[in-house]
Formats: sequence, C-alpha cells, structure tokens
Amino acid sequence: MSAQVVIVGSCMIDFTCYSPRLPKPGETLAGSKFEQNYGGKGANQCVSATKLGASTAMVAALGSDVFGNEYLQRLKLEDVNVSHVTLKKNIHSGIAQITVANNGENTIVIVPGANTLLSTEDVDAAADIIRNAPVLLCQFEIPLETTLHALKLHQNHGLSILNGAPALANPNPELLKACDIFCVNETETEIMTGIQPLSLSNAQEAIDILLSQGCNTVILTLGALGALLASKESTKFIHIVTEQVDPVDTTGAGDAFLGAFAYFRAYHSHLSLEESIRRACQVATVSVLKTGTQTSFPTKKNLPASLFS
Repeated sequence: MSAQVVIVGSCMIDFTCYSPRLPKPGETLAGSKFEQNYGGKGANQCVSATKLGASTAMVAALGSDVFGNEYLQRLKLEDVNVSHVTLKKNIHSGIAQITVANNGENTIVIVPGANTLLSTEDVDAAADIIRNAPVLLCQFEIPLETTLHALKLHQNHGLSILNGAPALANPNPELLKACDIFCVNETETEIMTGIQPLSLSNAQEAIDILLSQGCNTVILTLGALGALLASKESTKFIHIVTEQVDPVDTTGAGDAFLGAFAYFRAYHSHLSLEESIRRACQVATVSVLKTGTQTSFPTKKNLPASLFS
C-alpha cells in the first residue's frame, strides 16, 4: 500500500503532571492534574499531514508495552499506514516525563526507549513505500544513521524534507546534503550556526552558514513572524509573513507546519515553495489557538477552502 507522504521518525508518549511549583530535590508535592498525550516529532508531523487529507505512512519503533500498543491503535484511528511501525521486544516505548508549575516553568526528562532501535534494516524493510512516496519527511529524533539511510534511499524518487530537531550543534554534513529541504526554527538555527540571538537583521548570515554546510534549500521558521526561504540558487532569503493571533498554546506548532508543508508539496506541487510555506504557516497558526499537540492540529474541513484551491 503506497502513501503520498512517508515519515521516518519518532513516537513518544508524554506524561505531564501539573503542580503548584517545581519540587525541590527529594521533595514530594501533590499535583493538580495529570495528562497522558501522544507525541514525538515524527508522529506529530505525520498526524498533521493526515488531518489535512494526506495518505501517510510511518516508519517508526514503539516498545512492546501497553503504551506502544495504545499508540499503534491511535495511529490506525488517525488513518496512518502503520505497516512499518514495529513493536520492539524487551524495551519500553519512548516517553517524556513532564512537570509543569503554575507559573509555567517546567522540567522534562525524555527517555527515547524504542526510538533508539529504529534501524537501517527497518528502513530497508520499508524501501518500496519510501521510494514510491512523492514526499519523505525526517527529523533528528531517531538514530541519525537511520535518518541518513532513509534520505539516501529516497534520493531521485521525490522530495525529501529534513527537520533539524532536536537541535544539534554539528550534524553530519551528509545529512544536510542528502535532503532537498532543511527546515529549522530559531533556536535550532542558533545552535547550528552560533549566531545568537537570531533576528531578521542577522538571519541572512545564519542562512549563509547553513548553505555553506551543505544545505540545498533552507526554511527557517520564526513562529509569529512566519518563515524565511533561501537556496543555493537564490541565497538571499524571502520572508513569508503569517497572520498575527493571540496564541493559546504554541506546543507542536512547528510540527503542524512541517506536516502541512509536506501535504502541500505532495498534493499541490504546482504551488511555489513560497506559497506552500505561506499555507503551512496558516495551518500552524490555527493550531496555536487550541491546547495540546496532535489534538490541536486542524482538519481540512476546519480550514478555509481557499487553502486547498
């Protein structure tokens, strides 16, 4: 079974406790609320594209635990092709333990678990569906050799997008060269280029560094300020602005953007890159008006019809 957008990436389960303040070392506090949510950059981006109507497939690893099985069923309910999501034996699913204080401060401990076992062999097992996909989307949240293998497998078979998250100071240049489009946010750009704080006034310098490191095309997302686009052929950035809103929760907005961008490149490839970015920014803007991550991603029917014309 083919898919228009294939994501090789991570699945994480988020366990969030809300408490009056962050506990001191050795202290036990009574919290006010607990939530279990589904995350991981790979799965988030996949769900974002799926909710817009994309035919999607994930290549991912979950643990042989109750959380892995629950997540697998959740992806099926979202209509994601999970034929290449494997349940790894003798290891737990990837989790994030999050504590959020009333003042908004938080502490997060991530244990990647089964994500660390997503291998090049898993990618080879999905070779046909990867090669046949018009768009491949990857991130840095699984072993980098697995990501690179997927990108190389997809070369000359469609468009590949690599999200440089979580941030890495010195990623393998082969990763940057192997993808068609490299997408990073402000923080990730600062860590990769050393330019801090990043602003519109010095963004060109940062983009020039990324291009010199091997990137073919760069998208630099700026949250409420929209995004910047540049490439080896056109090194001076183009600024794509987006609508200004009062956000409720910005968690996952970057993943909403990338999933939407992948959707538009797969289903509306006649659009320019600038227009695809503009429309993806609109989707991300809608996502920040609701709480949560995957639950905040809009469906096609909740968006203006003009976005899909």
